[in-house]
Amino acid sequence: MRAALLRLRRGTGLPVAFGGLLDGPRQVRIGELTGTGTRALQGLAISPGNGLGGKAVALSRPCAVTDYHVSRHISHEYDAAVAAEGLRSVLAVPVVVRRRVRGVLYGALRAAQPLGDRTLSAAVAAARDVEQALVVRDEVRSLLAVVRGSEPGGGGGVGAGRGAEPGPAPGAWEKVREAHGALRALAPRVTDASLRAELLAVCGRLESATLVPDHARDRPVALAPREVDVLSCVAAGLTNAAAAERLGLRPETVKGYLRSAMRKLGAHTRLEAVVSARRAGLLP
Repeated sequence: MRAALLRLRRGTGLPVAFGGLLDGPRQVRIGELTGTGTRALQGLAISPGNGLGGKAVALSRPCAVTDYHVSRHISHEYDAAVAAEGLRSVLAVPVVVRRRVRGVLYGALRAAQPLGDRTLSAAVAAARDVEQALVVRDEVRSLLAVVRGSEPGGGGGVGAGRGAEPGPAPGAWEKVREAHGALRALAPRVTDASLRAELLAVCGRLESATLVPDHARDRPVALAPREVDVLSCVAAGLTNAAAAERLGLRPETVKGYLRSAMRKLGAHTRLEAVVSARRAGLLP
């Protein structure tokens, strides 16, 4: 959110930006401020239909006013906070993910003047950044839930091969492997450091939880993270082109990583590389 607000200020030239995400089923709470001179807007709860932001939430589209205090197109529940900050021209852009409003970004001037289409377009672009981040976060949390449900004590027993827990059925292992590949592909797109660390930690647990018994495992091989990412895509049956699309790389780059991984693993085919990576505890 903070990064998106800074982009909004840079892209629009507006000196003030603030915003927040959904807090409960019906309210957006202002949690980030930049360029403000007071804390009057901090923590403000915006209800659908109320004020400019509430109107943007209710309509699921951007809204703007030239002079907030005298506008007849919005209700005025938040006039005191807006006046305390000295804001006049204000725009509000909803953050919408899968047709559901998840937050609002605002940009504002301390003078009453029209906000043009270029300003509004730049604000919408900043909101798209938040939407993409939320999509990634949702996908990560969904995949983590699948993985945790397959871990020991979660009903699936990913600890198979260690002798401590019964392993999941073959079909469940395929789901674990698919989740592992998806998590590896998502990791570089996660900007939240704590969430990314948690994601990579889960990947590490999955990679060490292979079906290969400990006594039969090969010696560990040092592969680069991107080499493991590519192998996880190969293990899922993806072509180089499909792996490139998933990982945000060029097909030639994927081919290079795969060739390097195969050389380190002493493999001559894609399948042999996947098998060797599993025996080395690099893939589930």
